[in-house]
Amino acid sequence: MTQGIRDVDSLVRHRLRALRLAQGLSLGDLAERAHLSPSTLSRIENGQRRLALDQLVLLARGLDTSLDELVEVQEDEVVSNPMRDSGLDSLHWSVRRSPGTTVLRRRVTGPPPAPDRARAHPGQEWLVVLSGTLTLLLGDRRYRIEANQSAEFDTMLPHAFGAEGGPVDVLMVVDRTARLEHREGDDGGGSGNGNG
Repeated sequence: MTQGIRDVDSLVRHRLRALRLAQGLSLGDLAERAHLSPSTLSRIENGQRRLALDQLVLLARGLDTSLDELVEVQEDEVVSNPMRDSGLDSLHWSVRRSPGTTVLRRRVTGPPPAPDRARAHPGQEWLVVLSGTLTLLLGDRRYRIEANQSAEFDTMLPHAFGAEGGPVDVLMVVDRTARLEHREGDDGGGSGNGNG
């Protein structure tokens, strides 16, 4: 067996055991779900039995995960550097394991725009205020979000946000559709205002 195969083999065995324990399953519980004997499962986890594809499929189902997640090898790139959004006080990172998902860090300095400038769009957004106080306009409602509070909302409702009483640092997680809307909305949204 080559070193690469041994490394993957060991990784899969560790993942199987870690997932089983994280779900609070005994050897017997998982063995029953995967239609294996507890002794077979024990030998698989301990490296005393060869990993067979058909058993891995059964174990993945028993752990409510995919075969891909069990056997995927970690990329060498673990650390990501941010990219700066041009013309904005904003950084963003792409999430490698979730294509299309972006993490944005924005410094919001201006008050929220007039309610008639709030926009609706498809997509998903989640945000957390790192420092300061953010005002979120959502439909005909107004929310005050303080440091360490988060918000998740239906982006099909017209929405916008701005700073209340001083600069606000916001961390946002958005999908590809919402990210495109943020780029387009930021062009004319004013310095640090948030038309999401």
